[in-house]
Amino acid sequence: MAEKVAVLGVEEALLSSDAAQSFREELKKEFADDEKQLVSLEKQARELRDKLQKNAGLASEDDLKQMRMQFQKAFGEYQRRGQALQQQRGEREKAFFAEMRPRLDKAIRSLIESEGYDVILSKQATVYTAESADLTSRVIDLLNQQ
Repeated sequence: MAEKVAVLGVEEALLSSDAAQSFREELKKEFADDEKQLVSLEKQARELRDKLQKNAGLASEDDLKQMRMQFQKAFGEYQRRGQALQQQRGEREKAFFAEMRPRLDKAIRSLIESEGYDVILSKQATVYTAESADLTSRVIDLLNQQ
C-alpha cells in the first residue's frame, strides 16, 4: 500500500522554469521578423478585402475579378506563412521539451529518492490535493538549480 503520495504538474513545472522563460524570449526574438511579416500580410489581405467589399457594386466585373484574385493571393500567402510559422514554433517547442525531459526526470528522481515517495500522480488527474502534497513548485526550484 502506498504511504507517501504526491501530485505534480509536469507541464506547469516545465513551463514555469527559468529555462522555459529563456526559451520563450529566445523564440520571440527568433521569430520577430516573421511575426512582423505575418501582421503585414494580414493587414494587406484585410485592406484588399475591404476594397473589394466597397467596390462590389461600383466596379466593372473585370476590376472585381482582379481585386478578388489579389485578395485571394494575399490571403493565401498569409495563411501559408502563418502555418509555416506555427509549424516552426511547434518543432522548436518539441525540441525544447525533449531537451528538458531528462532534467525533469532527474529532478523528480531526486525528490523520490530523498523523500521516499511511493506514488506521484499527475496534478491534472486529481480532483483535490492538499497544497502540501503538490511537488510542482519544488520541481521548478530543482530545475532552476540545474
